[in-house]
Amino acid sequence: MLKHIPNALTIVRLLLIPFIILHIFTGNYILAFVIFTLSGITDIADGFIARKFNLVSNFGKLMDPLADKLTQICTLTSLTITNIIPIWILIIVLLKEFIMIVGASFLYGKDVVVYSKWYGKLATVLFYIAIVCSLLLKQFDLTGAWQQIDFYLYCLALVTTVFALVMYVKDLYQKGFIDKQDLKKEVTVDKREKKK
Repeated sequence: MLKHIPNALTIVRLLLIPFIILHIFTGNYILAFVIFTLSGITDIADGFIARKFNLVSNFGKLMDPLADKLTQICTLTSLTITNIIPIWILIIVLLKEFIMIVGASFLYGKDVVVYSKWYGKLATVLFYIAIVCSLLLKQFDLTGAWQQIDFYLYCLALVTTVFALVMYVKDLYQKGFIDKQDLKKEVTVDKREKKK
């Protein structure tokens, strides 16, 4: 029974996404905050249980980061559409995720596992705090010194996420998984195949 708990929590996180979106669009930001926080707690819990009791599964390896990304992107998209945050924040996040997907497809089939590093986790935490701030600021209509606090947090989160992306690419390059010679070989093979 215990072995299914991490995967069940991941599924719960996916199921919570529509409710976060719904409450943002209906202006019930406090409920959106509560559900978003609950989603974050399930994320921490499923990771802890999986590692503590050695319950890491292939499903969890795929779906856990997917649930995280979907929650973050869907929430940021909702905040952008409702004019709570500027669109360029979402664009940078989407661009970063696109680069990560391209990178993952390039590494497909190679004997490499990309582990989450402290800077990647820090970026995730900063985005979480920024989103929570946006929801609370909007719910309680805070002004003055509080008004721009979420904006600065988003900027800090974006800087951290770009830094994380650069560090991941650098790490893969140093370990030899990104090799210019390999890229040239692949291009050469493609040209030969076209001639045939």
